Amino acid sequence: MSVSERRSAARSSVVWGALAPVLDGTDGQVVLDIGGGTGGFAVQVARSGHHVTVVDPSPDALAALGNRASEAGVEVTGHQGDLSTLLDVVGPGSVDVVLCHGVLEIVPDPVAALEVLARVLRPGGTLSLLVAQRHAAVIARAMAGHFHQARELLDPAEAVPVQGARSTRRFTAQEIERLVVDRGFTVDQVHAVRVFADLVPGALVDLEPGATAALVELEKAVSERSEFLPLAAQVHLLATH
Repeated sequence: MSVSERRSAARSSVVWGALAPVLDGTDGQVVLDIGGGTGGFAVQVARSGHHVTVVDPSPDALAALGNRASEAGVEVTGHQGDLSTLLDVVGPGSVDVVLCHGVLEIVPDPVAALEVLARVLRPGGTLSLLVAQRHAAVIARAMAGHFHQARELLDPAEAVPVQGARSTRRFTAQEIERLVVDRGFTVDQVHAVRVFADLVPGALVDLEPGATAALVELEKAVSERSEFLPLAAQVHLLATH
């Protein structure tokens, strides 16, 4: 496993672990990956025997998705678009599982986005939602010496855009849970993601034998402990529509 693959495994292990029972329970599910980009999740899901559609605004990302799917020997459907055009791609109540990872941070209206996702999910369908978590961002900004940015991020109403960063909005665990519940979802699980993975020196993970596996196990061990949610770089929710 390459260095980048080891780091990716440490960062995504909790999400994959949570999704496994959902995806392994029934073959041939219809899965929508909104903002799925180059297919880091989509291709793996397709390998499990599911019908996967990725909707993403970037033609370059979709081209990379096509190449990745071809190399893996699976079929993934890619559509250029976003949440505003989603109902033109998939019909209401037609999707079993929606992956929405790293999207609510950048959409103009998270409430409207969740309402669209609720429409495309079938009754009883599953939403996998991954968002940036505010408290960890405050700590990261402060540790980098960006004290004004850290202070501004404390405001729960709106995070300040950071030049060059993809995320412009962050949520606490309580905020994202409330937002999801208010849109008619039932929250089944909440996970702390990347509690330590972004803090451990890269050289340790890259060079120390067994460090990646130990880090993955540690991330899994704290993922369902609520006291670690404020330290997590991301919050992951599984919710039922």
